[in-house]
Amino acid sequence: MLTMTDVLRARRLLAPHLPPTPAWSYPLLDEAAGRSLVVKHENAQPTGAFKVRGALNLLLADRGTGPIVTYSTGNHARAIAYAARAARRAATIVMPVTAAELKVRAVQALGATVDLFGDTMGEAEARAQELAGEQRERSERSEQREQRGQRERRARLVSPGDEPALVAGVATAYLELFEQHPGLDTVVVPVGSGTGAAAACIVANAVSPSTKIIAVQSDKAPAAHDSWHRRTCLHRPNTTRVDGLATGRGFAGPQEILRRYLHDFVLVSDDDIDDARRLLARRAHTQAEGAGAAALAAVHRHPGLMGTRVGVIVTGGNATEEELGR
Repeated sequence: MLTMTDVLRARRLLAPHLPPTPAWSYPLLDEAAGRSLVVKHENAQPTGAFKVRGALNLLLADRGTGPIVTYSTGNHARAIAYAARAARRAATIVMPVTAAELKVRAVQALGATVDLFGDTMGEAEARAQELAGEQRERSERSEQREQRGQRERRARLVSPGDEPALVAGVATAYLELFEQHPGLDTVVVPVGSGTGAAAACIVANAVSPSTKIIAVQSDKAPAAHDSWHRRTCLHRPNTTRVDGLATGRGFAGPQEILRRYLHDFVLVSDDDIDDARRLLARRAHTQAEGAGAAALAAVHRHPGLMGTRVGVIVTGGNATEEELGR
């Protein structure tokens, strides 16, 4: 189980690389929600999303020099590519063939290799495991010849969810939020793999235990939601059009933290999320991707769970052309 010591260590490591992101209020959003909202702008990160915090913390703290392999529909891919470049390590990202072209190009522009494979995250994950195994075998054959540096050069498979260092890095966003706006009644966090909500729980428990953390997921990809309510990791159909929430299984690491600290877990529709993106664009001059608007969607869909002062996390702004068109 992660502790605040891990989060504080991550903040020291990230400070030279990532300044704090803004957390502002917008009267027109408050009017629509019927309560006071604080919007945490993780869409202001250099990769356009919060995941860069976890990726940098993971790779800058890691002592290895071997290649990185992971899988993602977009934001985790871009974050790992950004962090691998900072850590001077090669990275291969497996993305489903359905990934948006602009997101693929963004990963390639950061120097990573993209392997387009499969129609789902599950197929991309299996491909990433296969690639990591092949790279380890090549590395081991080379190491046997050289007889040195064996561990450091081996390929590292990075899970989008089951990596404690990812959660510790992401938690720095919530530490910033509670420092910027103490006394929040509720903080609402979108969930794909669950690292963001787990991070929020760790920080709130330590510095603001009266604040309720509420997680939200699309009802078209409810694996994490159902896993939390059933208290075991489950697989569920994943048909959402919201890339950042498009996961088909619960991840054990985040779920363990959520079961201990999370106040509630709710679902919203993809249309609810589009409505929230529209509100953010028109009333808060903020571009949000689907996952980045899910927290605001939950505030409007489940008002009875919210307090009077609510933190809303805009986790990312990497909207596709299709999202912008809607």
